Amino acid sequence: MLIFPIIASLLSIAYAAFLTWQVLKQPKGDPQMQEISRAIQEGASAYLKRQYRTVAIVAVLVFVALLLLFQDNPWIAVGFLVGAVASALAGFLGMMVAVRANVRVTEAAKGGLAKAFSVAFKGGAVTGFFVVGLALLAVSGFYILTNDLTALIGLGFGGSLISVFARLGGGIYTKAADVGADIVGKVEAGIPEDDLRNPAVIADNVGDNVGDDAGMAADLFETYAVTMVAAMFLSSLFFSSISAVIELPLVLGGVAILASIIGSFTVRLRGNSIMKALYVGLIVSGILSLAGFYFVLGRYYAPIDAIDYAVEGGDGSMIIVGDWFVTLLLGVGITLAMVVITEYYTSKKFRPVKTIANASKTGSGTNVIMGLAMGMEATTAPIIVIVAGALLAYGFAGLYGVALAAVAMLSLAGIVIAIDAFGPITDNAGGIAEMANLPESVRNITDPLDAVGNTTKAVTKAYAIASAGLAALVLFVSYTQELSNVAGRTFIFELGDPKVLAGLLLGAALPYLFGSIAMRAVGKSAGAVVEEVRRQFREITGIMDRTAKPDYGAAVDIVTKAAIKEMILPTAIVVAAPIAVGWFLGPEALGGFLMGTIITGLFVAISMTSGGAAWDNAKKYIESDLGGKGTDIHKAAVTGDTVGDPYKDTAGPAINPVIKVVNIIAILLTRFLV
Repeated sequence: MLIFPIIASLLSIAYAAFLTWQVLKQPKGDPQMQEISRAIQEGASAYLKRQYRTVAIVAVLVFVALLLLFQDNPWIAVGFLVGAVASALAGFLGMMVAVRANVRVTEAAKGGLAKAFSVAFKGGAVTGFFVVGLALLAVSGFYILTNDLTALIGLGFGGSLISVFARLGGGIYTKAADVGADIVGKVEAGIPEDDLRNPAVIADNVGDNVGDDAGMAADLFETYAVTMVAAMFLSSLFFSSISAVIELPLVLGGVAILASIIGSFTVRLRGNSIMKALYVGLIVSGILSLAGFYFVLGRYYAPIDAIDYAVEGGDGSMIIVGDWFVTLLLGVGITLAMVVITEYYTSKKFRPVKTIANASKTGSGTNVIMGLAMGMEATTAPIIVIVAGALLAYGFAGLYGVALAAVAMLSLAGIVIAIDAFGPITDNAGGIAEMANLPESVRNITDPLDAVGNTTKAVTKAYAIASAGLAALVLFVSYTQELSNVAGRTFIFELGDPKVLAGLLLGAALPYLFGSIAMRAVGKSAGAVVEEVRRQFREITGIMDRTAKPDYGAAVDIVTKAAIKEMILPTAIVVAAPIAVGWFLGPEALGGFLMGTIITGLFVAISMTSGGAAWDNAKKYIESDLGGKGTDIHKAAVTGDTVGDPYKDTAGPAINPVIKVVNIIAILLTRFLV
């Protein structure tokens, strides 16, 4: 069975390469458009090179530490490197195409909405299918090589650690540039967004890619890989003698890749409903995936004898074909529910965004208050969906059912990432149109694409966070089971145990501390950008009347250095915290720590990502429907958007890999805790 996921993953990579060729053969526009695009490409490449150099040093140190700690199994350290390299590669490949697709979307916009939409979606699909192809290839290939699930935990650790760096560093970069550009450009100088007179405008456009494409790709890579590894690890605990069941998550991943490739062909703009066109591809991919899942379970797993079923009893074939399929159906259902809920809280069409926009009529303060309120409200429905899905999956197939639901969620990652990566491409396309002084008709095409892109980016973050919650629950169970196996006794985690309670509180504090450090990093870096932009406006005469050119490289350099520097401390805290709790307080406290991190991490991440996206689209709603740019209500909305930027693009999404990193470290620590 393992040959199938290998073939599917290679097909995904080949399809991504084909889409790359299709995008790059599109016309690039006039020389000025190409010059702007090259500046964005150079800035993005320079940042990634510096980030990867820093991350490489950390990766080598961790690799050596793992070699020393696990001398009896060096494959754990090798797996760490495989996961780290594959995660970094997924982000790099996706972003390199995105920064070349942007100008091609701008040029395509001259020919109408449908043409621009097609180029933008194909550019985003490159990232999506590279990510799932590389993730499935890394996990299935390494498992074939080693036949060692503990080594796969090392691979998941590598992907997760790189993801924290990529999400956090990219988020600091993009939001420091964005906030700095907005404060001086739109608020103080009164010039439009993406105006070439703003010295931070190139850094802002670079940031869209390093944060929302490269960072997102690394994030979803590790979420996909870790979910697969967690499900396989749990399978080995319950079905140690049935290799086919251990391999089932990989087979399901391969089925969904084929379904997503077919689904991507159905993404066509019919009329003017951009979101509907994207949703058609997602729904078709989900339906085809479920059909494939049912066929695989019935054809290859129904014959497994009931006596080998080691969780809840009953007829084995009936459980596998019936109950297991229901858990997969629940996973896909959770994905679709998260998409609908997130669109409701972040789209211009619905109450939350309109409420924030209307609150801007009375100033910045009421805008910020309403944005915070909507972000808090946005946590309730997703948590209900996650809880209901987990309980139902458990009811049908026990803990393994929860793992299968998480696998089903992540199986759609290819098409979901394609929809997400559409966002930064269209954002850049609109920026290039503005900077190149193209006709208003072009902005009338790129602006609605950009607005939808804001919603799709929020949808993917919520999707990643929800799947992280289910994956973390599976990882927590794996930790408890592995702990019991190593110690030869059962561990019970009760709130009456002061060590469990202490760990719970310490774990609950981690996402808040991590988010605080990330937000401060953006604030400090944005302040440096503001001072630089003000200096250039003050000292370089002729910028405002376009007779002198700003020094774009200075702002790029500021945010690049800041992002690299500021991502180290919070990542170190995330790695050190579970080690310290486990070492000083013991395995029971560490179990509580994991649960505390999962619980508050879900709430903080969902609140930040949904609230921040609602702030952003409230500003866009005002620009298009409620007063327009330059008005007092718009200035109030810009303030809210500035607050929401580090919420939705830095701290919030970076908490997602944090939840899984601490759980993976805990599993690796079990042998040292008992």
